[in-house]
Amino acid sequence: MGKVFSAHAVSVDGYITGRGPGAGHGLGDGGMLFDWYFSGDTPSREFDGFRLSGASARVFDETAARVGAVVVGRNTFEDSEHFGGGSAHPNAPLVLLSHRPAEVSDRQRLVTTGVADAIAVARELAGAGKDVGLMGGGVVTAALEEGLVDELILHQVPVLLGGGRPFFQELPRYIRLTLVEAVPAPGVTHLRYEVQK
Repeated sequence: MGKVFSAHAVSVDGYITGRGPGAGHGLGDGGMLFDWYFSGDTPSREFDGFRLSGASARVFDETAARVGAVVVGRNTFEDSEHFGGGSAHPNAPLVLLSHRPAEVSDRQRLVTTGVADAIAVARELAGAGKDVGLMGGGVVTAALEEGLVDELILHQVPVLLGGGRPFFQELPRYIRLTLVEAVPAPGVTHLRYEVQK
């Protein structure tokens, strides 16, 4: 069975958006969290149009190649304007976790019965040998609470946003992580952690 992980660009003070995110506003004033996608000379093998530094391209493409399906939360879905009916990943179907109805395309699935069910649907869609990616602070927090996350990958950008949506919401207990890899790159440091269970 594949792993369940989250890979997010995050500010040093822990935000995954700036102030004022939403439909038509994207990440609000936090767009610089993704400058490293386009600031290098190495084209991504997984995402058309991305040109990263050599170090970032290795980490990004290795991570993206693992993904067989993506589970996203409602805020991420809305902020991203429903991913245009597609997915956050060019080759992976999207599973929307929401507690209220939503219109989804034939490339998207809606799950309203909780994070464990959403991950189960994503595992089925991902197929053998592929992993499930999680997007959105609420989804990641809910999955951590239920012990369903194997890895956290933080693409930490050297900026203090001072506000926006935090990556991690309040957890009922502490969770220990083991640092597996740290890769410094221009404009970002890639930190990969295993979640201790």
